[in-house]
Amino acid sequence: MIRLLVCEDQALVRAGYVTIFDAQPDMEVVGEAADGRAAVEAARRLNPDVIVMDVRMPVVDGIEATRQLAGPGTVNPAKILVVTTFNVDQYVYEALRAGASGFLLKDAHPAELVGGVRTIAAGDSLLAPAVTRALIGHHAERVRPAAPGRDVVDVLTRRELEVLTQLAAGLSNAEIAAALFITPETVKTYVSRILTKLDLRDRVQAVVLAYRIGLITP
Repeated sequence: MIRLLVCEDQALVRAGYVTIFDAQPDMEVVGEAADGRAAVEAARRLNPDVIVMDVRMPVVDGIEATRQLAGPGTVNPAKILVVTTFNVDQYVYEALRAGASGFLLKDAHPAELVGGVRTIAAGDSLLAPAVTRALIGHHAERVRPAAPGRDVVDVLTRRELEVLTQLAAGLSNAEIAAALFITPETVKTYVSRILTKLDLRDRVQAVVLAYRIGLITP
């Protein structure tokens, strides 16, 4: 069973999430929180497998709650799925930098939400290609890129840099494979190598890094 903590300040939306998740044979909602402080306390007490986190919440917002639960230096970082509203929430990029494992838009189909939870619970990250292109690119405009770090350029091979660039542009493994004329399995291997070499937890952190060092620009 995937044990879930649902963090959402709107009671009606929170109840909807709980209903959707509890209807799944492999999921169980073990806790709920209506603000960021309660989310952090509940997460530390319940140790859920996945946390579904809203960004705009009272007391402590979802970004700070995410940072406390999955940020740099965190021991056993939580797996957090950020659910946000595009063109309203201006903090998604910061949430990903804070350690979120992925994000979805609030208008996503319930099946996407459930699938996203399963993806993150399995240890992968959730970056829907179309959403990545729109959302990450939008928020990256506010980030001042640095020159590509020599450690990144020197550590990665030319092909790995190509894969990282395509990944940051929001392409799926299949799309990267088609663009570089390699197999999806090979892409998966390259992504794994990139994460290991750069000491990154998942694809989300790889995308954030690529924008931060200016490897790709919106």
